Amino acid sequence: MNQNVSSFQRKFVGEVKRCEELERILAYLVQEINRADIPLPEGETSPPAPPLKQVLEMQEQLQKLEAELREVTKNKEKLRRNLLELTEYTHMLRVTKTFVKRNLEFEPAYEEFPPLENESLLDYSCMQRLGAKLGFVSGLINQGKAEAFGKTLWRACRGHSIVTHAELEGPLEDPETGEVIKWYVFLISFWGEQIGHKVKKICDCYHCHVYPYPNTAEERREIQEGLNTRIQDLYTVLHKTEDYLRQVLCKAADFDVTNKCLIAEVWCPEADLHELRLALEEGSRESGATIPSFMNTIPTKETPPTLIRTNKFTEGFQNIVDAYGVGSYREVNPALFTIITFPFLFAVMFGDLGHGFVMFLFALLLVLNEDHPRLSQSQEIMRMVFNGRYILLLMGLFSVYTGLVYNDCFSKSVSLFGSGWNVSAMYSSSHSPAEQRKMVLWKPCLRQRAVSPSLPPPSQAALTLLFVTVTASSGTTGCCSWIPIWNLATNRLTFLNSFKMKMSVIFGIIHMTFGVILGIFNHFVVHGLINSFFFFFPRHFRKKFNIYLVSIPELLFMLCIFGYLIFMIVYKWLVYSAETSRVAPSILIEFINMFLFPASDTGGLYPGQEHVQRLLLVITALSVPVLFLGKPLFLLWLHHGRSCFGVSRSGYTLVRKDSEEEVSLLGSQDIEEGNNQMEDGCREVTCEEFNFGEILMTQVIHSIEYCLGCISNTASYLRLWALSLAHAQLSDVLWAMLMRVGLRVDTTYGVLLLLPVIALFAVLTIFILLIMEGLSAFLHAIRLHWVEFQNKFYVGAGTKFVPFSLRLLSSNKDSMLLLSYEMLSLIISNIKRC
Repeated sequence: MNQNVSSFQRKFVGEVKRCEELERILAYLVQEINRADIPLPEGETSPPAPPLKQVLEMQEQLQKLEAELREVTKNKEKLRRNLLELTEYTHMLRVTKTFVKRNLEFEPAYEEFPPLENESLLDYSCMQRLGAKLGFVSGLINQGKAEAFGKTLWRACRGHSIVTHAELEGPLEDPETGEVIKWYVFLISFWGEQIGHKVKKICDCYHCHVYPYPNTAEERREIQEGLNTRIQDLYTVLHKTEDYLRQVLCKAADFDVTNKCLIAEVWCPEADLHELRLALEEGSRESGATIPSFMNTIPTKETPPTLIRTNKFTEGFQNIVDAYGVGSYREVNPALFTIITFPFLFAVMFGDLGHGFVMFLFALLLVLNEDHPRLSQSQEIMRMVFNGRYILLLMGLFSVYTGLVYNDCFSKSVSLFGSGWNVSAMYSSSHSPAEQRKMVLWKPCLRQRAVSPSLPPPSQAALTLLFVTVTASSGTTGCCSWIPIWNLATNRLTFLNSFKMKMSVIFGIIHMTFGVILGIFNHFVVHGLINSFFFFFPRHFRKKFNIYLVSIPELLFMLCIFGYLIFMIVYKWLVYSAETSRVAPSILIEFINMFLFPASDTGGLYPGQEHVQRLLLVITALSVPVLFLGKPLFLLWLHHGRSCFGVSRSGYTLVRKDSEEEVSLLGSQDIEEGNNQMEDGCREVTCEEFNFGEILMTQVIHSIEYCLGCISNTASYLRLWALSLAHAQLSDVLWAMLMRVGLRVDTTYGVLLLLPVIALFAVLTIFILLIMEGLSAFLHAIRLHWVEFQNKFYVGAGTKFVPFSLRLLSSNKDSMLLLSYEMLSLIISNIKRC
């Protein structure tokens, strides 16, 4: 059929070429396996031909295996060639050292040179004085070419060169052919550049291995030390490369052309390796496989995915962090601290005892019935609420606590512990005239307060906060209530406004400072007792220079400005009382004057305040240039003078232009961390091409963002104050518009009207105050963690570890359509081997 069609145009030609390619790859793999003395498994002599789809899969796997094997073999050959170069250079320096000593022993003692005009221009000493330079060429040559090499030099240079040679003690193996060759070390001395060019050309013609010759004994010693260090490093890298090559060859030897095995490259936690081995053994035993399943650890330079083990309690908080970004491998995980800080910041904005208790009961109901199947299989919104049940539980619990502090329960105050306040001492006649004059302060204070007739007497708890701006030091006896009744005070809004605003600033600065401190542990290597205490902090990045050049300046910038602001707030609270409140300076004015240096006559908050503030400003001003330029200049210094693998390590330079020792050695350091301790920051400089401008621009942008962010982020925490006041006022408005109207109706119709009013109040409370206000506070708490807290230390640029599961495959209908029945049955039959 198709006689007019040429052979290379027939349809089966592609399949034949594919089979020839597979045969070539298999022949190469068998050759390398036999060279490594790895036994091949016995199988059928004539296995049945697999289907076309399996042939395509087999071809793809074999091509990947061949490419990996060729790459590893190529790297191994380059490492062996580099090791041979360094070994030859070491032997050359050792042997030529004896040449120099021997020449110095027989060197004649020359007298002082006579005057130039009395000696011949062709004299040797005259040539030295005129600048005729003595040159050296050293290297190694094959033993069979040594005699012809010497004669050629004598004839070409006409006796103007001196050749000294010696045989090496032992032979060296050629890495390309594997042949053992005897070598001679030679040292050629010559005068003049023209003769030097001839000598170098002759060395090239005889394929000599030429190496630089040191000019001084000190340089020779430094080069030998550098060579010894490099040889030790190369032996380590070569050993690891050979182990990895053997793993690849073992994988190729176990490759089954009948496609009855499953080969997978997976990430597995180190803690689960033992369980994985046991699962493979059990799967092989139950399936009755003749060849047991096995597992090999593959070294890699890729960044592992991030696995954070969670339970049903911590899963919700981890999802909040993962929504911002999955952490990098061994990066500090903010979810551990979010368990406490997130519900607390929420409760600061949602502080109400009644609302928090209702939220707590709802979350507790979900927790107690979490095993109910209808909850986990409900709609998306309800399922999302169910997954965050423990977050709601803590949010409600913390809101109960802050509601007690605010003494706010459905916008009303409660008297749980009573009051110890007693104002009768102000009118007692038993006091002395001096004490009575001191108590005059209370009389106008009482007259200015319009007390409702419905309120209890002043000695009871109802007027506990009526005198909130006056302290007990003015002459009263007893103390205030443990939980003050804020709502009954006429100045409650003024007091709460100042109190909550300062409280929000304090919480925000502490929260951000804690984030900066956590950033230190991304670069710190902890040891000893500190390691046992901070066991949850990573020790992976090992860039300690970031602590001194980035983290500490950031911490100083934060504490010297905003930490000092906290100090002034707390100091004013502790030092100034109601009696001295009129002369107390404004914190805002004092904080502004800290930067303006005004010539003020006021004494400030404390003696010596001006000197302390100037010292803090000097520290802040010094930390800013360190933050901007410290890290880029340090990396530039490392690149030029302290690079790990480069020009300046132990006085050794690359001996050949085509040497790739640097790349191979650097790769091994990434494969096995800590085997050869590198300088801090070295890997960052050498892994990529050094670009000082890019590093400087990145650090400047980061520093500007941090410095400006400290100001804007501190102001952003004022949302704690704003939402807390808004929630309290909205609760008060809802009570005044509904419950107060229902309670003031005549008793005849009040009973009938009170029930629908209570129902409407409950519905509006749930939908407006619990759901809408709760969702608002929830979103603001998320923003404070994502933007203000986590950006101080958390990058979130990692990849999440997703375990293999058939459920994930079956949930994707498009992928199921692409799987054939044979492929699906193969995966199911070998699932235990995974």
